Amino acid sequence: MANSKLTEAKRAKNDEFYTQFHDIEKEISAYLEFNPDVFKGKTLLLPCDDPEWSNFTKYFAQNFETFGLKKLISTSYAVESKNYKSGYQPTLFETSAPYFDKVKTVKNGKIFTLSHDKTGDHKVNVDDLEWHYLTGDGDFRSNEIKKLRDESDIIITNPPFSLFREFLAWIIETGKQFVVISNLNAITYKEIFPLIKNDKMWLGNGFHAGNAYFSSPFATEYAEGVYNSETGLVKFRNVCWFTNLDHGRRHQPLPLMTMAENLKYSKHKEIKGKKSYIRYENYDAIEVPFTDSIPKDYDGIMGVPISFLDKYSPEQFEIVGMCENEDIYKLKTKFYTTEECKKAYLDKFGKKGTYDLNASGVIIQDGLREKVYQRVLIRHRKAKK
Repeated sequence: MANSKLTEAKRAKNDEFYTQFHDIEKEISAYLEFNPDVFKGKTLLLPCDDPEWSNFTKYFAQNFETFGLKKLISTSYAVESKNYKSGYQPTLFETSAPYFDKVKTVKNGKIFTLSHDKTGDHKVNVDDLEWHYLTGDGDFRSNEIKKLRDESDIIITNPPFSLFREFLAWIIETGKQFVVISNLNAITYKEIFPLIKNDKMWLGNGFHAGNAYFSSPFATEYAEGVYNSETGLVKFRNVCWFTNLDHGRRHQPLPLMTMAENLKYSKHKEIKGKKSYIRYENYDAIEVPFTDSIPKDYDGIMGVPISFLDKYSPEQFEIVGMCENEDIYKLKTKFYTTEECKKAYLDKFGKKGTYDLNASGVIIQDGLREKVYQRVLIRHRKAKK
């Protein structure tokens, strides 16, 4: 339900989801623990933000001196681009400024900056934030925001769900460091998986159990169970942080059992009591449906869930590819004809249709060809030749 609502948000461009302060604090702490000077002397850009409501700006402004920041820049979209249905009410912070303009508030984005002690209290913090209207609407693709991107060292934000691929490409083309939020399924995008495979991007410290809670102007549009009427928050599953900043958890090896131990003691019925792991028909690899069932003594290629990447240590494993249609990584051992796909569908479901066997790993279950969920193909680092 939550993920279907996320898809609806993408279609409707209802992309205003504000991250909780404690989630930002928890994530950033992981990078600071690994490298206390990670932000020292750096210019941070928080694009696609809404500083009057967002906790990103508040968090980094509050910790400006503690982190040793050089400059903080935060930009927001113009009100008219946010699809507000009930009208927009500017905050007192905005209306009290001498340059407040009712027309610009709707048509123009805003820029917030922090770099020095404006109030004269010998501290640099949230009280020293300055804001002005942007020339344009604050779209990250505009030359105005691109210029700010090029001047920054690190980009941190929760970008619009509907534009994540384009937003990440916008960062990657500059080689900047970044910490951004997205859905875990973004790993499977053809523009994104190669970055993961080549260790140019990885998962951050993460949300608890992959569940993220956001505030949103559109919160009440979601069903109960996704929208919590008591907290006013919207819950999304399988949400993660993508980053190229290092953190300690990334280098913690995953504790594993031998293949024999898994087959005897695994808590998963798909593994426990079986004679062996199932092999794919179309890849020279074994199917490992659970991250905690990866055998430590198997040197070949293994297909694991994409959620494995939350536990991935580059010192322990090598990512060799992904089960996908185009055979980008030249790992397929079999391609299925249209007739084979139709027959597999008829055999499994008892009616006419087509089963896109080439899009994933295929196993034989009870004599029937069956697709598995999306898999990342890995092997132990020591097995690399």
